[in-house]
Parts: sequence; structure tokens; C-alpha cells
Amino acid sequence: MDKFDQHIISLLRNDARMPVAQIAREVSLSRSAVSERIRQLEEQGIIVGYHAKVASADRAQVCAYLELFYVDSKCEKYVTLMRAYPEIKRCCAISGETDMMVYVETASMERLIEIRSAVESFPNMQRVKTHMIMKEWEM
Repeated sequence: MDKFDQHIISLLRNDARMPVAQIAREVSLSRSAVSERIRQLEEQGIIVGYHAKVASADRAQVCAYLELFYVDSKCEKYVTLMRAYPEIKRCCAISGETDMMVYVETASMERLIEIRSAVESFPNMQRVKTHMIMKEWEM
């Protein structure tokens, strides 16, 4: 990927429906060159789809990461337990002293506290640290 491909991807991330002619003007290439580059990026699996961002009335009001530290357990065991909470959107086993990062979206702070308390009570859970999301940027 060169600077043109990176610029095209950046533009499509901001607006997946941006016309090829407008992308061509932005990156200073011909429409046919941009179309070909987009086709190649799709064939290479770099661009895997185009999506609409839809705002929801029941959008989460509180988002946080829970940093988990546990003893003598496997990540899969905790992932199975966390599936009971639809507000838990993502679980990631990571390297370092932290065992897992868990992304949570809830409607209220009270619900986040309930979920955190439940996670803290999981077997062999040593410590849970909460990281509140203050501001988020789309990339």
C-alpha cells in the first residue's frame, strides 16, 4: 500500500459512499486509477466491506474497559461466563501482567457497577480495574 491507497482508505472510512470522482479529486488521481486501486484493495482483502453507521435511540450512555487480573484460569472460561451479559461487547486476551481487557457498553453507571461486581465475583478473579471512556474518535 502506498500513500494513495492509504489516502483512499482514509476517505472511505469517513464516507463509504463517497463518489469515485470526488476521491479522485482528493487524491489527485484519475477516476479510472482510483477505481482500479479500490478494486485491488478489495481483491487483496484490505477493504472487506462497506458499512452504514446507524445511531440508535437506545445507544449506550456509559462505555468502559474492564482490566482483569486472575489466577490459574483460562480466558475461555471467563468469556463463557461473560456471554450472559449482552452489554459486554468484546473480550481480548492480552500480553503483559493484565490477563484480559473487556469492553462494556451500558445504559447507566448503575448497570456498569452491577456488571463489574458480577465479574469481580467470578472464580479466581484477583482484581478488576475500570477504565471509563471519556471521549471516542472514529478512525
